[in-house]
Amino acid sequence: MNTELKTGAVLCALIAALSAASLFRVPRDYNAMDSGRRFLPPGASCLLGTDNFGRDVFSRIMIGGRYTLLLASCTVAAAAAAGTALGLASGYAGGILDEIVMRLMDALSSFPGILLALVMVALFGNSQFTLFTALLVLFIPGFTRIMRSGALQYKTRDFILAERILGASQGRIIFIHILPNLAPSLLSAAVLGISNAILAEATMSYLGLGIQPPTPSWGRMLSESQNFLFNAPWCALAPGVFIMLTVIGFHCLGEGIRRARTGGAGL
Repeated sequence: MNTELKTGAVLCALIAALSAASLFRVPRDYNAMDSGRRFLPPGASCLLGTDNFGRDVFSRIMIGGRYTLLLASCTVAAAAAAGTALGLASGYAGGILDEIVMRLMDALSSFPGILLALVMVALFGNSQFTLFTALLVLFIPGFTRIMRSGALQYKTRDFILAERILGASQGRIIFIHILPNLAPSLLSAAVLGISNAILAEATMSYLGLGIQPPTPSWGRMLSESQNFLFNAPWCALAPGVFIMLTVIGFHCLGEGIRRARTGGAGL
């Protein structure tokens, strides 16, 4: 197991365990306000201190991690499923279908992420569903291109030609013979996609386009704490560090999977 894979696995396991633990118990009520406990520094009573409303920062980090990981995982899973279907269909069929699908992917990729989020908010309102939809549209083109490239690579291989001669259906060729060969690439892309989705969610929440109060979000916690950055730096450092560690963890895990699949070859 290479170093990147080990580092990524450890970081992701720790973040996932902390977020999963919030389903059962958090140190304090994450939305409980106490004016007498405002801006308490990190200590034994409050591990990461309290914010400007006296809320426990560590409890909010735990709850925010749960929603961030859930949203990122669901977004990437949906994008991977849609991209796999589109990429395999266009790559294997070729012709006019391939042209239509790839031009559509080019059009989607041409939209800046923030602009797309603003358009979605204007059309559907500011909600978690809107954020999910915006991120989904952003991530589908990448998975589509990966799977299309794999389909183009494998559809002319000898074992695929042999299956055609034997009368195998197109569905059997695609799902039984081509897709399993592309599964490692899809897994690596999905793990890397989670790191990108977490960063995108944090960015949009920081701008007020993501997860809305009272649900905590790491990006919104950063935004809310910038006004008292010098008075209570722990309020901004905590979510910032967790965003950094989570993104690094999933990135290292995805790169580690990719390098293990390619035998440690570089980019």
